[in-house]
Amino acid sequence: MTLRLLRQAGIATLLIDNPVRRNAMGRAMWQALPGLVAQAVADPAIAVLALTGQGAHFCGGADIAEFATGYATPEAASASNAAIRAAVDSLAECPKPVVAVIRGACIGGGVAMALACDIRIAAEDARFAVTPVKLGLIYSQSDTQRLIRTVGVGRAKEMLFTARMVEAAEALRIGLVERLLPPDDFEAGAAQILAGLAATSRPALRAVKRMADAIEAGAPPDAPELDALFEDQFRGADFAEGSAAFLAKRPPRFTAG
Repeated sequence: MTLRLLRQAGIATLLIDNPVRRNAMGRAMWQALPGLVAQAVADPAIAVLALTGQGAHFCGGADIAEFATGYATPEAASASNAAIRAAVDSLAECPKPVVAVIRGACIGGGVAMALACDIRIAAEDARFAVTPVKLGLIYSQSDTQRLIRTVGVGRAKEMLFTARMVEAAEALRIGLVERLLPPDDFEAGAAQILAGLAATSRPALRAVKRMADAIEAGAPPDAPELDALFEDQFRGADFAEGSAAFLAKRPPRFTAG
């Protein structure tokens, strides 16, 4: 297996560990991903999930070496596509924050996974491309929708039409990533950001994600379930601890949950 789940100090890291193939995702890896996400969700000690690649690259996309068998028949193609869709959706539907930690190449299916994450942190030497047209293919509806929501329809079409490489500075400018970090300090900088997230209130993190996702999906301004979500935080133990810590001028000691 070349996909691993690591746990440390409130952070679960999904590590794509296939560096000899630029961390390309094989079918077994796509199939394993939802179960690993579920493990991180079920672990109360985990506050945030990071997705990253081993070595110099994030992910080179689906492993083309498997295409001859994975897409040999219409039935095989449907099964392969379903496995990829379930993997990417498991990231998007994770109730805990998911952060893509990107260096080097982020191509094709790698971009699809990154788009399914809540936040994308990239090294200044990262580069991105959405390349299905080079194989006579297109992005799925859900992947195209996430790309359009992230960069806008015009830029999404241009990226999909041309399959060109987008350098990190442009990715930041168009909203494809939220943060850029220097390559020489990338691991330490990304670890600091993740640690900062893990130190905050875990129920609040999950509630923020639910709120933002519901609003993006078109929830009305007076949605009762979102009003309830807002009000519920005032009755939580973390609000009492956060308030006490603020008044005492000390860091809060939030409990896992």
